[in-house]
Amino acid sequence: MGYALLAGAIAAEVAATTAMKYSEGFTRLWPSLVTAVGYLVAFLLLAQTLRTVSVGTAYAIWSGLGTAAVVAIGAVFLGEGLTVAKVAGTALIIGGVVVLNMGGAH
Repeated sequence: MGYALLAGAIAAEVAATTAMKYSEGFTRLWPSLVTAVGYLVAFLLLAQTLRTVSVGTAYAIWSGLGTAAVVAIGAVFLGEGLTVAKVAGTALIIGGVVVLNMGGAH
């Protein structure tokens, strides 16, 4: 159940971060509200996740998958460039998450 909650927390955080792009510096109401609610939901779900998943593992997965998802959304939907450096950096982040999990972080 902890990993399902973590997946929800990541989805909420990614949605909030994407909405923040559309908020134009919190000058647009609806994207700003989606950002605030998204982060609130994300942190509530993350807090519940930490009941059953170790903090190191949860945070590594949260940050790694969240970063990778936002990079992909930026490239596919927001017209942001996808350079070799971005792909390599994202791969290193995901690799780090895998190493932490294989190394007994949980």
